[in-house]
Amino acid sequence: MHAARTTFLVAALLLATGLSARGQSRPNIVFFLVDDLGWSDVGCFGSSFHDTPHVDQLAREGVRFTDAYAACHVCSPTRASILTGKYPATINLTDWLSGRRDFPFQRFLNVEINQHLPHREVTLAEALKDEGYATAIFGKWHLGRKGSMPTDHGFDLHIPDAVANWRTFHGPFGLKKLDSRKGDYLTDRLTDEALKWVESQQQKPFFLYMSHFAVHDPIEGRKDLVEKYAKKLRGLPTTDSPEFILEGNPDNPDNPSQEELAELIETPAFSGHRVLPRGTVKVKQKQDNVEFAAMVEAVDQSLGRIVAKLEELGIAENTIVIFFSDNGGMAAMNVGRPDRVVADKNVDVAYATSNLPLRGAKGWLYEGGIRVPLIIKWPKAGRAGSVCPTPVSSVDFFPTLLEMTGIGGGTGSGREGVSIAPLVRGGEIPERAIYWHFPHYSNHGMQSPGGAIRLGDHKLLEYFENGTVQLFNLKDDPGEQRDLAPVEPSRAKELRAMLHAWRKKVAARMMEPNPDYDPSAYPSPARE
Repeated sequence: MHAARTTFLVAALLLATGLSARGQSRPNIVFFLVDDLGWSDVGCFGSSFHDTPHVDQLAREGVRFTDAYAACHVCSPTRASILTGKYPATINLTDWLSGRRDFPFQRFLNVEINQHLPHREVTLAEALKDEGYATAIFGKWHLGRKGSMPTDHGFDLHIPDAVANWRTFHGPFGLKKLDSRKGDYLTDRLTDEALKWVESQQQKPFFLYMSHFAVHDPIEGRKDLVEKYAKKLRGLPTTDSPEFILEGNPDNPDNPSQEELAELIETPAFSGHRVLPRGTVKVKQKQDNVEFAAMVEAVDQSLGRIVAKLEELGIAENTIVIFFSDNGGMAAMNVGRPDRVVADKNVDVAYATSNLPLRGAKGWLYEGGIRVPLIIKWPKAGRAGSVCPTPVSSVDFFPTLLEMTGIGGGTGSGREGVSIAPLVRGGEIPERAIYWHFPHYSNHGMQSPGGAIRLGDHKLLEYFENGTVQLFNLKDDPGEQRDLAPVEPSRAKELRAMLHAWRKKVAARMMEPNPDYDPSAYPSPARE
């Protein structure tokens, strides 16, 4: 009896102090998530316009993953995958919340999805909290409203207690639980509050989910940084490279060829910024938006302040830091309202960045929509200053962090991701396929709904309206310019069969025909 009571008290003490059974303090976790940050938006991933010294320093101290993927090309599904370790299709949360409405010109109806993170899913925050971690999220949630907020899913604290909607990055913000005044900047104020919380967590390990609203629109930079980049832009030499290119919908029978697109963009019918004829839209090709550049650097400064606080408190060597984005950069304008027209003077409001050398943008299944920057620093265990080309996904974070913290490795509890801790150590993991499922019409671009699979170097895209497939070798062609489906039909068939089998396995919801389908209702430029 006495021995049992002693065992219980020891276990309770370990839980309260965050000590493992071996007496070692569990590592803290800082998950630094940026909204809409493109793969090439930071210096260590190729940007020469955006200054990101703190992100670049983190890459020198950690592992930089060149082929890391968001589980979706829009935010809510990726966020759900991070917290559950499951694909969005598995939990039927495959679009941003609340999602785009249906229009008559759609051949299919958007799938109805869960409007909140299902309560039956054990989140990463809950798993960590059960092991004695303090948990807090600062910034964007976007996984449900009242009854399904962060504190309903394992977080002790949420600031600013906002779902997703906010009007400005400039104070006052009008957000609950976040005092603000004129002259404040949202990215900075969220960081202020996060630093206070970190400093208060001295007795047990913590999970800081730094979930910035930036760099999502509205595209509003901090004034001093906007002035810096305006000056920097004026000092850059002019080039003859295009500001925009035309992109079409490969599933559209009337889709122009690449040669046609290059010619059409020079004609009056394809001028302006709106949905253009033959299902085309414009995609930004340069990183020269000074407001957006200022937003990126403010996020970089936020990371720098957090790392500095960890060092000040003497806990940097016991803190795992993960830097990630929820989807690709906004290089194509939002056409959730398909008759939207953007005036030339407002172009920088509608287009944030360029994802080159990747193709496409947020809301697209091309690499520009789903490949994102990832850096993981695991002090004492990780291979510092290394680069990993192995494809990984946001579904992998849950099992990875359970292994890194000593809670438990492997997938477990139905997790669909795998632990990538071996990669951070410098080892390998078995090759596996990574999947995407988007049974919706996107707000960005006029692409057909579809899905994708990546296995090894090859990626197949399948579109749902007309069943078109595209196949790319990403090692040889990361910009996805050479469709191999016509010349490698057997490989395309194999990957397509794997994609279909996976959809069946996870009971992925598929689209139903639109009973009010009217192709003549397609948005016309004449509506300006």
